[in-house]
Amino acid sequence: MSSASAKRLYSTLVILLRYLLLMKTTPRTLLQLAPRTANLETQSGFTLIELLIVMSIMLIIMAFAVPQMLKLKKSANEDSAIQTMHTIDSAEQSYNTAYPGSGYGCPLSTLGGDPKSGAPSAQASQLIDPALATSGQKSGYTFTVTCGTKITVSNQDVYTSYQVTGIPQTVGKTGDRGYCSDENNIIKFDPAGGTNCTQTIQ
Repeated sequence: MSSASAKRLYSTLVILLRYLLLMKTTPRTLLQLAPRTANLETQSGFTLIELLIVMSIMLIIMAFAVPQMLKLKKSANEDSAIQTMHTIDSAEQSYNTAYPGSGYGCPLSTLGGDPKSGAPSAQASQLIDPALATSGQKSGYTFTVTCGTKITVSNQDVYTSYQVTGIPQTVGKTGDRGYCSDENNIIKFDPAGGTNCTQTIQ
């Protein structure tokens, strides 16, 4: 069923549901209005059939609404993941400038740190949200920074590359795409939700 057809059916069901509810504020059917005795009052309230119809309509509406809500949530998570990838990439460039003796920062925790604990350092540069740096999780995605190639200068490792990955915590539920980036600051994605990122974000 196309999106346009689904919207038309959804609108029709809503109108029907409103009509049934409106019927409760107007005179009932002639059958209900006809008294069984001269003094019998008019019946009121929903009939069993009406209740079944209303419940069926509500279930159908939910069947359309819930998947759409999940789709919107996944889309929002993916937009957030892309923004977080940009944030981490930017932090890596700042780290590389601030600590040339270390190169790029890895793992992810080196980009975090609590500002209340003291001045920034190579181990806690305070460049990103401490919660993200500690847990690696945000908006349904898990982020990881992996060390790349390195050189040794004065007996100290200097990392000249890195890789950032962001994958859904539950593929198909919290997101569909997996994201990857590196020192070149080009974010690519894996449609399957993994780290085999071959397609560039347009």
